[in-house]
Amino acid sequence: MFYYLIAIFVIVLDQITKWLIVSKMHFGESITIIENFLYITSHRNRGAAWGILQGQMWLFYVITLVVIIALIYYLQKAAKGKWLLGVSLSFMLGGAIGNFIDRVIRKEVVDFIHTFIFGYNFPVFNIADSALVIGVILLMISMLRDERESKEKSYGENGTHHS
Repeated sequence: MFYYLIAIFVIVLDQITKWLIVSKMHFGESITIIENFLYITSHRNRGAAWGILQGQMWLFYVITLVVIIALIYYLQKAAKGKWLLGVSLSFMLGGAIGNFIDRVIRKEVVDFIHTFIFGYNFPVFNIADSALVIGVILLMISMLRDERESKEKSYGENGTHHS
């Protein structure tokens, strides 16, 4: 249940911030937070990451539903007793649902976090995107940790390797 609360928190935070952007800012309007680094910019995306596959909404519906079902399945089966895996899947679930809600209701995703990292004008993103990235990073850490623990268990107490 804890993992679903994380996902719900991500969805609520994502949807509130998007609602604020849509209701308080004009499309294209930008507010400087940190000069030459961080801006709040009202932007829309009808595609996937970095605007690829613009207008392919049916594809996003199908892919997102498959991803959501898979994430719930893995939360139920694989995350038992593995808190880091559970948290990573929760962040990904919340992010996937957050952007899915936009695609279903608005037919586009509301983006607003606009950064310039080392002078690079990074594509505008949102809380759901951030949660997906955090989830993937945590998943990689979890997998590396599990792999390390597995290797440690494959060595006996006297240091000999058992296959």
